[in-house]
Amino acid sequence: MRNRFGRISLYVIITVGALFMLFPFVWTVITSVSPGASLTTTPQLPAHPSLSPYAELFQRVPFGQVIVNSIIIAVAGTVLQLVTSALAAYVFARMPFRGRGAIFVVYLATMMIPFQVLIVPLFVEMKTLGLINTYLGAILPTIASAFGVFLLRQAMSTVPYELDQAATLDGAGHFRVFFQIMLPLIRPALATLAVFAFLNTWNSFLWPLIILRDPLMQTLPVALSSLQGQYSTQWDVLMAGSVVSIIPMFALYVFAQKYIVQGVAGTGLK
Repeated sequence: MRNRFGRISLYVIITVGALFMLFPFVWTVITSVSPGASLTTTPQLPAHPSLSPYAELFQRVPFGQVIVNSIIIAVAGTVLQLVTSALAAYVFARMPFRGRGAIFVVYLATMMIPFQVLIVPLFVEMKTLGLINTYLGAILPTIASAFGVFLLRQAMSTVPYELDQAATLDGAGHFRVFFQIMLPLIRPALATLAVFAFLNTWNSFLWPLIILRDPLMQTLPVALSSLQGQYSTQWDVLMAGSVVSIIPMFALYVFAQKYIVQGVAGTGLK
């Protein structure tokens, strides 16, 4: 009887929590199909839903180009971050050398540095390289991630050393062990890092705002911020843009959900 009551209580708490988490998304979707809607009123299903806020969104800003910009920067940044993180993680996990542990700790300590501290030196560096207002200037600061190295190193540490030794006896070098043994065995961790890297790059606001000055080079978060007026805001148009910006992240999460759970469980992250 006690177990049944506890199970029912758990289901009730989970259901209430799920509804609480879903409410902002439902409100966003309802507002995006309610022309003239305001955030000061309780959201209600519109009597005559319309997609006119979406049409106005694409008329007010070059939203098609903005979406392309965000996809290019997010995909390129994610792929490069996977490459650099996997290579660095393999070195820390499988190639012993003097000071490896100390270097790894120092590298992890860089996660404690706020990004705002790095903005000025990064901007000066990009200006010196002539990368202001370019895709490369927006992508370069995102391709190295201490969190990604830590995550993949933890995953590689769970792979038995006997596999490396067997491959080495067969004549395989580090590159073959890395590509044919290590990477296939840590696919859940790679998928997890890919999702985190894509979300961080997709939602990044401050650095694209500084480095990309041309309106045709803007990313989604920057373009959405331009829809907010000083004295008034068309919330239906702004919410339409928010819905459009959520769709790729939602699709990516649904596609990689299984790997995310496996990756987080396998690396011991909480």
